[in-house]
Amino acid sequence: MNTLCDQLPDFVAENKFSSKGALCVALVVTEHARKQTLPLNPDNLLTDGGGQVLGLGKSTVQAVLKRHGIQRVLAAEGGRTSRGSIGNMRKYVELLNAAPNVDLDAVEVFWIQEVNKFFAGKPFKILLDASMSLRSVVQNVIGQAEERQKKSTGTHYAGAVAQHLVGAKLECALGEGKVAHNSFSTSDQQSGRAGDFQIEDVAIHVTTTPGEAVVERCRENLQDSLKPIIVTTSRGVALAEGLSENAALSNRIDIFEITQFVALSIYEQGGFSAVGRKNVVSEIVEKYNQIVTQWETDPSLRIEIRR
Repeated sequence: MNTLCDQLPDFVAENKFSSKGALCVALVVTEHARKQTLPLNPDNLLTDGGGQVLGLGKSTVQAVLKRHGIQRVLAAEGGRTSRGSIGNMRKYVELLNAAPNVDLDAVEVFWIQEVNKFFAGKPFKILLDASMSLRSVVQNVIGQAEERQKKSTGTHYAGAVAQHLVGAKLECALGEGKVAHNSFSTSDQQSGRAGDFQIEDVAIHVTTTPGEAVVERCRENLQDSLKPIIVTTSRGVALAEGLSENAALSNRIDIFEITQFVALSIYEQGGFSAVGRKNVVSEIVEKYNQIVTQWETDPSLRIEIRR
């Protein structure tokens, strides 16, 4: 007989339910099914304001994981910040309601296995090839993150990689402890910071998709006597330049393309020698991985060097 657990692998693939946000939804909704019994009314699984899935938070998710001996944090916000959480909840509830004789213990075990797969996710790769330009090496890593992002709706892999790569580059250039880091999901408003990084009177904003909000943050920096910098992708440079021009700030914001921003620093720190460049890349990757380990819950954000 075709059970719900037989259907779940196809459900995960078709609905991209392998991201940390989606996995949190699956664990929490399964917990609701235990307490309320099936069928579930999806409208009853929304908070009073209707903007979030009821009970979707770190404490609930971690309580389920703890039952299975997992101490690692799946998502600092329990998936609450994922834009697709409500849609994912409705899809999963529909699947649960349609299935006869659901074994919720077996269903929970399935999702725990998916969580373990998530934690064992493969890192991004850097190939150190002397024939490749440093810009292409950096772009390749960001490209891998963009590809993974397409397959996991609501998870901003490219933005996280860009932020922590820039953070690692800055710390390697300025020295240990000279740069303050935060998780990618931490907003400037939450942390009270002037940008993703603030060094002396410079506020650095790292984004793969610059919008009006980042330009307004730059305006606030200027009002606070800070010098704003936007570091973005090649596509983002043109967009950021247009937005800053519309805001009459084009001559007051420095905008850099991220692969140039990182690659030029590698050349300079490495003394423009082949051995120096390899050493600096290794140092940046090591620092990047330390940052990811400390500030993120997704180990697949790590970078592995292939030689």
